[in-house]
Amino acid sequence: MTDAEQGLRRAVLLVALANLAYFVVEFIVSLRIGSASLLADSADFLEDASVNLLIFFALGWTPKLRARAGMLMALILLAPALAFLWTAWQKIIAPVPPDAVALTLTGLGALLVNVSCAFLLAKYRHHSGSLTRAAFLSARNDAFANIAIILAGCVTAYLWSSAWPDLIVGLGIAYMNLDAAKEVWEAAREEHEAAA
Repeated sequence: MTDAEQGLRRAVLLVALANLAYFVVEFIVSLRIGSASLLADSADFLEDASVNLLIFFALGWTPKLRARAGMLMALILLAPALAFLWTAWQKIIAPVPPDAVALTLTGLGALLVNVSCAFLLAKYRHHSGSLTRAAFLSARNDAFANIAIILAGCVTAYLWSSAWPDLIVGLGIAYMNLDAAKEVWEAAREEHEAAA
């Protein structure tokens, strides 16, 4: 295994553990305050932990197997969108705004985790094809989502005490995950065809 591969394995393992830890934090807070965007984002943290653990193990695989793992990751990227749809339906039935301070602070913590993970992965984003592209895109998209969560908390606190800012951000998170899934699927399909 090359030095770059060893560095990548260390980076994805650290990212996986950080994502798993913050999944627990965000999931608990989302349930306590009734936040659709935090629940969608917590599912995204769990998905990121799974993706990075899969990368950790898949680096030693053949290019064909890595391409198949990339296709699997594209499907895994859909999980947060499905979590959001369920939560959004529940929020539409009972539109209670989440606690704005908890929403903002939890979003800020998530932003710190995701920016740190994106910096760790940026160095390797072109290494090992769709696998590391999936991890980097996911961390980058999550940082944008966290900024939106913070803004939703501020809007809820100071401008519009409603469930809608949270729901709108959740919809944006779901859309970003669908777009990332499409991009990773296309990259993995190209790698699979090249390996065949």
